[in-house]
Amino acid sequence: MANDTIVSKFSETIQNDSTIMTMAETIEKVKDTPISEWGPNLVNNYLVPLGIKLVVAFLIFLVGRWLVKVIKNSLHRMMERRKTDVSLRSFLDSLISVLLNFILIIIIISVLGINTSSLVALLASAGLAVGMALSGTLQNFAGGVVIMIFRPFKVGDYISAQGQEGTVKEIQIFNTIIKTLDNKIITIPNGILSTGIMTNFGKEETRRVDWTFSISYGDDYDKAKAVLKNLCNDDTRILKNPEVFIELAKLNSSSVDITVRAWVKSADYWNVFFSMNEKVYKTFPAEGLNLPFPQMDVHVKQ
Repeated sequence: MANDTIVSKFSETIQNDSTIMTMAETIEKVKDTPISEWGPNLVNNYLVPLGIKLVVAFLIFLVGRWLVKVIKNSLHRMMERRKTDVSLRSFLDSLISVLLNFILIIIIISVLGINTSSLVALLASAGLAVGMALSGTLQNFAGGVVIMIFRPFKVGDYISAQGQEGTVKEIQIFNTIIKTLDNKIITIPNGILSTGIMTNFGKEETRRVDWTFSISYGDDYDKAKAVLKNLCNDDTRILKNPEVFIELAKLNSSSVDITVRAWVKSADYWNVFFSMNEKVYKTFPAEGLNLPFPQMDVHVKQ
């Protein structure tokens, strides 16, 4: 009686479990099928459907890649027509490319017969582990979003961050690309850019240029000040408002140091800086003003 009860319960379990029933039916069919028919059955029932799925998935991949390219180009042209900011344009290009390719992969997986709901559940269960492993990448993505929202800099600005200086060429979803003055390309993660100290030299239209010029002790300070004033007035790139600041800054050990501060357009900063250095070097000697250098007087006692 006990054995009959166990057998009946096992039979009920099999009947209630569709998966076990399917497996059992498959085994019965295989047992009842002659060996000579195994090959044709394998081809007709498994290999042919699998081959069809692979061909369809490959065609969907080709068409999908073409559609992704068309959509990206259409959005890019639309943003150009609407004169969307270059920084936002490059960021959206990267983001849209990632999203569209991810959707294409999901479609191909579903065509191959893989249960996407199970895949989503698997991804959700592994989300914590993936999030911890990609914490830096997710931080960079969040940093990119913060940069696009608060706009501390944009494409074309000259910035200094993390010990690097250069012109922003592109803002991607994870990184920002800058180009240095000596034509080097530097990639800076968005995470540290959004949370670290960053100097934007191109945010304002004007910048102040600071110089320190020196004359020797005994030279005419008023004359030196007048010469510097004339040099600044003659340079049309130096703005008249605010007025140029010229004052004696320090009585140094071997020189009298004069500070000059002038305002220029941001684009003219370096040209004005180097040009003024050259003009002072050529003009001071011609005006009888000496360019000092470190020196020491030695007195010898008998």
